[in-house]
Amino acid sequence: MAITAALLGAFAVLGTALVALTENDTRDLIAQNEREALRRKLNEVIPKDAYDNSITTDTVEATSKPMLGSAKPMTVYRARKQGAPVAAVMTTVAPDGYTGAITLLVAVRYQEETIMGVRVIHHRETPGLGDWIDAERSDWISHFTGHSLSDPDELGWRVVKDGGIFDQFTGATITPRAVVKAVHNSLKYFHAHKDELFGNEAAADGAAGGEHGAE
Repeated sequence: MAITAALLGAFAVLGTALVALTENDTRDLIAQNEREALRRKLNEVIPKDAYDNSITTDTVEATSKPMLGSAKPMTVYRARKQGAPVAAVMTTVAPDGYTGAITLLVAVRYQEETIMGVRVIHHRETPGLGDWIDAERSDWISHFTGHSLSDPDELGWRVVKDGGIFDQFTGATITPRAVVKAVHNSLKYFHAHKDELFGNEAAADGAAGGEHGAE
């Protein structure tokens, strides 16, 4: 019995050591793969030749539940070229999707404050109905590109059924309505805070502390 227990103990120690060794050896590779996956997703909303900085690490956290859809700090990726601001890619949430929150990336051009691209990065909408917001299912999400706070006007930032310019899906109005509202709010947030987002690190850190949550 004692020998069996000792053998089991030895195998347990050996197994734990192997797992720890494997985790240690693959940690950097996993992190690198995650960075590459993030970079590919970011490059769907902002072309990689539009910036020359490390967009995955040049980030700041911003908090505004009314405008960014979450009480948690949301990551903003800053794109620069030769040091000058080009665009911000904001992580934002549409909290009122049909089956839950929808997480988005919204890229806004710095000078013109126009949308460069929008992508859904997480959702649980109904397959065949609400999931048309996904770029892999339809090009609906691309229709935001080029729009701004003034194009269309406030009333236009709605789905067609509500008097706006953005199409809804047959039988699934709630999902596109939530996404349109979230993208519009992202533009509002960017317009109000873009200088802070691209300001010095002290200003950016202040944003991370939730100073933007007063809208």
